[in-house]
Amino acid sequence: MPSNATIAATRFGYGFHPNQALASDVDGLLSELGSASPAIPDIGGPSMAKRAALYSQFIEARKARRKDISLTPVMQGFQRSVNRQFQADIAARISAPVLSDRGFFERLSWFWADHFTTAARNLITKSFTPRLEGDAIRPHITGTFRDMLKAVVTHPAMIVYLGQHQSVGPASRVGKRTGRGLNENLAREIIELHTIGVGGPYDQGDVRQFAELLTGMTVNRRTGSPQFKKQQAEPGAEEVLGTIYGDNGADFGDIVEALDDLASHPRTGRHIAIKLATHFVSDTPSKGLITHIESAYNRTDGRLIAVYQALLEHPESWAPEPRKVKQPFDYLVSSIRASGIGADAIGPFLKPKGRLSAPRALRDLNQPMMQAPGPDGWPEEAERWITAQGLAARLQWATRLGRELEARADPRDFLSVALADRASPEVTFAATRAAEKWEGIALILASPEFNRR
Repeated sequence: MPSNATIAATRFGYGFHPNQALASDVDGLLSELGSASPAIPDIGGPSMAKRAALYSQFIEARKARRKDISLTPVMQGFQRSVNRQFQADIAARISAPVLSDRGFFERLSWFWADHFTTAARNLITKSFTPRLEGDAIRPHITGTFRDMLKAVVTHPAMIVYLGQHQSVGPASRVGKRTGRGLNENLAREIIELHTIGVGGPYDQGDVRQFAELLTGMTVNRRTGSPQFKKQQAEPGAEEVLGTIYGDNGADFGDIVEALDDLASHPRTGRHIAIKLATHFVSDTPSKGLITHIESAYNRTDGRLIAVYQALLEHPESWAPEPRKVKQPFDYLVSSIRASGIGADAIGPFLKPKGRLSAPRALRDLNQPMMQAPGPDGWPEEAERWITAQGLAARLQWATRLGRELEARADPRDFLSVALADRASPEVTFAATRAAEKWEGIALILASPEFNRR
């Protein structure tokens, strides 16, 4: 039976690292959320201003190229710069949980980034998306949900990803002049995915009214800063879930007020509780666990430390049997951590190509970094990840890592780090009796025990 330390490391963190002492109980996990900065790369890299400036240079070069084809190399140079920075962003995002001794903090950061999904689909989203987690999520992990919600919704990465910058009030000055209209994407996703959830007490009228309220919120693409353009905002008051906003004229403050109200809605507490329980504990969490987390959310008006404590203190969270399959990112990070890799040797794992490339492996595992299939993020269900193709890709990675570690790791030592007291007699026997060292390590990484948490 696994110890609490093993459960804490695998269920609420990214597994064991031979050179790190990790938490073994609720207090220990909560202490990982303290104010000390993790010794990891800066998540997000260059500022939004620098990213916007680089993207603007690309746009200007592309415009100039239409008149002068000889400027093609200049345009392509800026394009390559954006793509190189995106690869650096991916590398930083992978290395952070590999090197950090604050596994619970890193897992929560991944959870919230997925809850507020943005994806890098084109050059502008490749420029902006990597900053969202560093700017709007990680600083608010120990704060309140309302503050995180406001920071995320008003971040340029979210505004651009869901097309809010293209949304114009039909009766606004800009709308009347250009004929442009509403884009309801952001309004819908805030209600359905970020706050009260699908099936909540709202209808299409609420979505449209909220979309009208959000008009005017856009991005200055040259500076990378959010801004409110009153000339694009739909005039008049809007009613969202029975509350009137904007009856004194379009104003950014009305958007903030609506977000505060959505964060405080009782259904938001339940939606967040279901998602946390499903992500950390089980694809089918009990009503008791969900209700316990929900009560903490609504009792404290979304104070996240209280919400996490409710998650961690419930007995179901410490059940010995693993009830979740590791998503590819979780699987990859935990396997690299088990190898004992430090900052001085992590380089080959961060390259976009190569035998040990983690970005390449994540593409093979169908979870490419910052490219979730839709605004609802990555699926949680085990059957979405444990497929013939997915298992083959995991086995390929296990083989590559096993061959890499063969010269310096004994399967018996690797077993004690990777699985600790979760190693079954069958896995122990197979790994220690393998003909080659790399085969023993690969068998551990391919085992059901290592692939579940």
